Amino acid sequence: MHVFVTGATGFIGARVVDALKAHGHAVRCLVRSRSPSGVEVVRGDVTVPATLNGAMDGCEAVIHLVGIIEERKELCITFEKLHVEATRFVLQAARQAGIQRFIHISANGASPEGASRYQTTKWEAEELVCAAGFKHWAILRAGIVFGEPAPGTIEFCTRLARELILPLPIIPLFGMQDFRLQPVSVEELAEAFVQALTRDAVHGRRITAVGQQSYPYREVLDRIALGLGRKPRPKVALPLSLIRTAIKRLGPLGIVPITRDQLEMLISGNTGDPTDFYELFDLTPRPFSPANLAYLQRRA
Repeated sequence: MHVFVTGATGFIGARVVDALKAHGHAVRCLVRSRSPSGVEVVRGDVTVPATLNGAMDGCEAVIHLVGIIEERKELCITFEKLHVEATRFVLQAARQAGIQRFIHISANGASPEGASRYQTTKWEAEELVCAAGFKHWAILRAGIVFGEPAPGTIEFCTRLARELILPLPIIPLFGMQDFRLQPVSVEELAEAFVQALTRDAVHGRRITAVGQQSYPYREVLDRIALGLGRKPRPKVALPLSLIRTAIKRLGPLGIVPITRDQLEMLISGNTGDPTDFYELFDLTPRPFSPANLAYLQRRA
């Protein structure tokens, strides 16, 4: 199958492209600058609809992976623009090209009542996909994703390792409650995207893509430390009011390594029922273990 991929140079996108090639699919990627190797490349931008004209001609399916986790409003990089408007433009271009298969990435927790604008804009994009009328479509709602990032990309665990675990002798915790996370490996997620192209059972589904086991945030930090080859660090719980004040005052200066949106999503937890994910796709589970986090010794 000839597959058009957006977001191909990102953390997840790079793995999806590799998985597509491993399955024998022809891949065409929309890129702005960096180009994946071994694929057809089209220069363009999902936020500029004119650059999508004709870009998908001859393709049979689209995997849409563009998204951001942090806004940069000074550069006009917003959740509304990258999640909602960009998805609308990609959907329009796909319909114009006669494509009938569309697989879309969303986020666990996407909802009109989400804890953050990140989650509500992901929901708005989902609604656009649902209403587009493709013969075959599916939405994968990714949770926290771990795995070795390609050069030039970063993921959740690498960021925690660099900004918290390595530089700080005592790790601050956000609030008094120990919220839970349910990490899924990027290898499993990439494989699911490829299988979703042809599996009739996933058509019209919003599938929660999370790992098989959830962990308290404290344990997530400890497992990352062990993956780094370090002993787990002592921790101190800080009042949420103090954390929110620090983000408000110091966030614009780049001193605090988390945004208000990210904090609210983190403390609300990121878990879900993995049943559909593992029943609908043939996946080899990769536990969130220190052994599977050893890549942090190279990347963090």
